[in-house]
Amino acid sequence: MGGAGILLLLLAGVGVGEAWRPPKGKCPLGCSCSKDSALCEGSPDLPESFAPTLLSLSLVRTGVTQLKAGSFLRVPSLHLLLFTSNSFSVIEDDAFAGLSHLQYLSLANNHLETLPRFLFRGLETLTHVDLRGNPFQCDCRVLWLLQWIPTVNASVGTGACAGPAALAHMQLHNLDPKTFKCRAIELSWFQTVGESALGVEAFSYQGEPHVVLAQPFAGRCLILTWDYSLQRFRQEEELSAPSVVSCKPLVLGPRLFVLAARLWGGSQLWARPGPDLRLAPLQALAPRRLLRPNDAELLWLDGQPCFVVADASKAGSTTLLCRDGPGFYPRQSLHAWHRDTDAEALELDGRPHLLLASASQRPVLFHWFGGRFERRTDIPEAEDVYATRHFQASGDVFLCLTRYIGDSMVMRWDGSMFRPLQQLPSRGAHVFQPLLIARDQLAILGSDFAFSQVFRLEPDRGLLEPLQELGPPALVAPRAFAHITMAGRRFLFAACFKGPTQIYQHHELDLSA
Repeated sequence: MGGAGILLLLLAGVGVGEAWRPPKGKCPLGCSCSKDSALCEGSPDLPESFAPTLLSLSLVRTGVTQLKAGSFLRVPSLHLLLFTSNSFSVIEDDAFAGLSHLQYLSLANNHLETLPRFLFRGLETLTHVDLRGNPFQCDCRVLWLLQWIPTVNASVGTGACAGPAALAHMQLHNLDPKTFKCRAIELSWFQTVGESALGVEAFSYQGEPHVVLAQPFAGRCLILTWDYSLQRFRQEEELSAPSVVSCKPLVLGPRLFVLAARLWGGSQLWARPGPDLRLAPLQALAPRRLLRPNDAELLWLDGQPCFVVADASKAGSTTLLCRDGPGFYPRQSLHAWHRDTDAEALELDGRPHLLLASASQRPVLFHWFGGRFERRTDIPEAEDVYATRHFQASGDVFLCLTRYIGDSMVMRWDGSMFRPLQQLPSRGAHVFQPLLIARDQLAILGSDFAFSQVFRLEPDRGLLEPLQELGPPALVAPRAFAHITMAGRRFLFAACFKGPTQIYQHHELDLSA
């Protein structure tokens, strides 16, 4: 019948000695019809005149290159379908839709490198599937197949992988779906907030997520909320704070407090008594101790909220301020004369700890004991550290240490000390900030001289691996990062000292789709 091969149709309802004939004059073009079969040469489509009670269909070396969705809707009674030794360029999802009685399916030797995810949807009666002889690329595109095979009551002949090289010749049924890394994430630009900022904090007030930016050149703490109509962030309120370096929010029921730490003194606490009121100055904060604040953090001690403000002046001192009546008042001076640049509150061994980074010595770790912070130890091998941030993963406590000169570092707590784990080149870095976004433990290393780099913690190795660079637009002197979930979407805020604040949206990508 020529090089195109044959299409052999065995028709149901035709017994020995009986004759099946298509309607008069309608034997399909290119076919010869006999009493119990039809032979067709190289036809890619099922002719309309074939009986809808067809049970078996064999398409071997037909030259068919495409199988589109619903290709077999005219023969819903098929029990057996052999589609072998062809060369497909396209197989669509639901190509076998409507074959609710199909039991045996053969797609062997068809030069298939992958299969669409929903190819077998609705085929509940399958007892055997033959996929052997295909050069499958065993990457994320076959993950769905590996997950599907154990769920069906059918024997599946899969054959071996043709690639990638590391898996070549390995049998598909020996692959472990858990070893496939088929989920990726991406941070893409979403919105720009015009003024530069030194700090950014996310908080929730009255059930709504908010963000507050410390904008020293604009002289304010700017509070942003979500505009559900415009589907973007908008200004809700601002409070006057010239030369502000940190705006730290605290929510206590209906009350909102914002600590505005300002260079050259004048740090203030602002308060909003209720949701229908505006923020107003409540008190000046330790004017004789906080001369040049550089950072502020919130922590809870003995059930009470406290702020710790790191002071970078020679004459001032880092100060712990705790709630007492309507305001917050100095509870303890820490680390005087050491020009502290950063404070980080964390919990170790079930107790509150405080880590202070300084321009004059290695970071010092304090622990809460007897109603005050006592020095516990310093951090070895950590000279010239500008700031520290911690995160937890798999029961361990990790520390990200920012260094402007030299490599920034990752350390892990071993029960008595933070030990070096990883070094990352970081010339010009002022921030190395860990963030847990959805299921991903990220860490962002901001730089004044290069693109800011996003890392993701690889659980199997316990190390940070490069994920992507942030931009475009590029960040100009980033100083802080924060993330917020709004209307089911996740956003990353990047506060920049020499450029506008940029907002990125977090996307999850399924590489097996």
